[in-house]
Amino acid sequence: MNFKTIALAADHAGYPVKEAIKAFLIEKGIEVKDFGTHSEESTDYADYAHPMASAVESKEYELGIAICGSGNGINMTVNKHQGIRAALCWSVEISEMARLHNDANICTVPGRYVSVEEAIAIVDKFVNTAFEGGRHQKRIDKIPV
Repeated sequence: MNFKTIALAADHAGYPVKEAIKAFLIEKGIEVKDFGTHSEESTDYADYAHPMASAVESKEYELGIAICGSGNGINMTVNKHQGIRAALCWSVEISEMARLHNDANICTVPGRYVSVEEAIAIVDKFVNTAFEGGRHQKRIDKIPV
């Protein structure tokens, strides 16, 4: 794994997938901070997404993984932070391109639309892919407003 610290956040719909991803990352020796939620009781993703995004934005954690039902709501939330480049990753290929070309620092997973095995494969590719840089850097530099 290329990264050593990863922050996690999920709502109730993403909780089971988050727990599986957390176990996978810990098994790989990665330091994980779980910002919640901690059950399948109905909750609001923003309550967990904003603190997690702030921790990634401040570089307290190198990357983040965010999960909600469709992945869209939590993705929109974390992308409100200027230093965040979150990508909604529903396949391994999208996950790879998000790191390779976009230097994404948060991988958002649609917990209700991918299996646990697919989610782990998506995260595994995300954390093991380096930013290509080069011509892509100038594009990244134009993202903040």
